[in-house]
Amino acid sequence: MLSGMIQNVHQPAQKGTQQGDGSDRPIDVAIPAGVAEYLNVGSFRFWFVGQRWEWSDEVARMHGYEPGSVVPTTKLLLSHKHPDDRAHVQDLLDYALRSGESFSSRHRFVDTAGNVHDAIVVADRMLDDSGAVLGTAGYYIDLTNTFDETRFETRQEVLDEALPDLFENRAAIEQAKGVLMVVYRVSAEQAFRVLQWRSQETNTKLRALAKQLVAEVATLPAPPAATQSQLDHLLLTVHERIPAEPAR
Repeated sequence: MLSGMIQNVHQPAQKGTQQGDGSDRPIDVAIPAGVAEYLNVGSFRFWFVGQRWEWSDEVARMHGYEPGSVVPTTKLLLSHKHPDDRAHVQDLLDYALRSGESFSSRHRFVDTAGNVHDAIVVADRMLDDSGAVLGTAGYYIDLTNTFDETRFETRQEVLDEALPDLFENRAAIEQAKGVLMVVYRVSAEQAFRVLQWRSQETNTKLRALAKQLVAEVATLPAPPAATQSQLDHLLLTVHERIPAEPAR
């Protein structure tokens, strides 16, 4: 749905990843310095031919492995998916293999210590020089500790220090957050972190990124008729479910 959030990939880049064929070819979906301050992000590649995986050190650690200690495979990754989400992720992978589309998801996975992680996967297609689809590449974004105040600055501190003029452009940012909240089913704070991550990685001002995202969302295909019907019903009946205000 959010195709184009990362570049279509076919260039070589930096090392520091593990691949499913055991080779040392580098991954080029690099994690920029400073991102870990706000989100736990790791990168991956998935080649459709041979179902070959490559993941960054960050993704390995998310799953509880020391970098280089295991070779990522479809079987290994699916074994870590939460039992309630495993079939859904398998369906998404099957669809990506059939259609040549990217693998994007919101799901839970379980690390080697038994800890459950809540994650979104944001990806785009990998293309060769001729435009043929090779696979999909993108990011694992671990949302598990988003609200851990011992690890992250509060939102207000970020605004005051790094984004002093944010409030002048608040409407576009709030709209962009709303888009991410609906599509990825994340909270307002988590959506803000994702926007902040993309802003940092692309060296783009947050307000400009948000405005462009909101503008281009309008170019996406219309939602299925069933989805619109559900929203129609919600809009026309939501007033019936507003809790009564407590008596003063």
